[in-house]
Amino acid sequence: MVGAFDTSGYNQERKTDPYIYQVGFGNTFASQAIPGVLPEGQNNPQNCKYDLYAEQLNGTPFTVPRASNQRTWLYRILPSVAHGGMVDTKQNPLLISDFSPLNPNVHINPHQVAWKSFKASASEKLDFIYGLRTIGGNGSAVSKDGMAFHVYAVNQSMEKTAFANVDGDLLFVPEEGRLDIQTELGSLMIGPGEIAVVQAGIKFKVAVPDGASQGAVYEVYGTHFTLPDLGPLGANGLANVRDFEHPVAGFDVEPSKWKVVYKIGGKLFETKRDHSPFDVVGWHGNYVPYKYDLSKFIIVQSANIDHLDPSVFCILVAKSKFPNINLMEFCALQQHYVTTRNTFRLPYYHRNASSEYIAFIRGGPGGYTGYTGLVPHGPPVKAWEAAVKEELDSTIANEGALITVMEPYQMLLLTDYAVSCTEYQLPPVSTWAYQPNFLKRIPEVNADLKAAGRPMIQ
Repeated sequence: MVGAFDTSGYNQERKTDPYIYQVGFGNTFASQAIPGVLPEGQNNPQNCKYDLYAEQLNGTPFTVPRASNQRTWLYRILPSVAHGGMVDTKQNPLLISDFSPLNPNVHINPHQVAWKSFKASASEKLDFIYGLRTIGGNGSAVSKDGMAFHVYAVNQSMEKTAFANVDGDLLFVPEEGRLDIQTELGSLMIGPGEIAVVQAGIKFKVAVPDGASQGAVYEVYGTHFTLPDLGPLGANGLANVRDFEHPVAGFDVEPSKWKVVYKIGGKLFETKRDHSPFDVVGWHGNYVPYKYDLSKFIIVQSANIDHLDPSVFCILVAKSKFPNINLMEFCALQQHYVTTRNTFRLPYYHRNASSEYIAFIRGGPGGYTGYTGLVPHGPPVKAWEAAVKEELDSTIANEGALITVMEPYQMLLLTDYAVSCTEYQLPPVSTWAYQPNFLKRIPEVNADLKAAGRPMIQ
């Protein structure tokens, strides 16, 4: 008899989330903090209600097909262009956006690598912008082709400062501590077990209500996250469209000094404002930040023999310029029933066309591990020894665990920081010190070959 899932640790963040949301991935929404503020029958009237300014934010070129077009109309107290001009600002030297092999500060990685969890220094106050540290990536922000894998370790909320990442969409995956993300279109709260996406160009600020937070941020250049196609699964399964939550309009009115930091081509610039950038009174469109609770994912990994491929755990994909190949896939492995018979139940030995980088959110050793595409990987030898002897009863796999997997098609070049930080680890090669057990059975093999009339092994 298989026991029931222990879900006592699930959805704890939901209980402390003060915000309300609209639901439906990819929907076109309309939200207004003051009734009647959205214009009727048009987007850009000669005079907006309450003397607001109409501003369009385009997440895709004007001429892409209607099904792919993403844009939002904002009705705000001051237009974004009302600022004091762009100037250079304090840089984050650990934030990298150029992953050309000619860049001497990034490195091709042949190893299976790991990092312990990243913690914010108790002696240094770091907000989200300066708590980001790039682990690796491919392509470049300037070419709008590729992605970056960052971690963050933050112990201070952003004060009177907003951030706009012109380079790409950001996927937030907390490992410890909540993030309170205020965006131009409204606020999101996420904690471990939840994710959020803030698209390119949308201004936001991050507060840490628990005093500290750490986790991963995956950035994609020149594309946006979407849901994977379901194929033979049919109409349902994996992540439900209705479980993606989008903010509702909310705005600030205080006339105070603000700074907006822009990341453009990997470099940080700033501009000053005399009013909060979070002044959008109403908006409508489909270019909208969102969050998702990973415990709502519908797992279809139930097979009578062997394994389904790990793509059945896929939540979001970012499509590449190559047909039928994704720039990046984001998956989450959670507890699920296993009933397979005559099957090696651990993940199979593998050489994957895509690279793989794994984060242990709940359960497991914590931290991160990864390897480059087509580099061999598989379970440690001690795990194999147990797996080939285990009783194949129905059981629960990954009980109590939450593990995310990020798979970029192009290899990640690791940064100087990634391979020199104190969290970096190279697992010992003895972890995979397998023995050629076949050779011990040569007499048995020769007997079978002789019986079959085949030449024996000498």
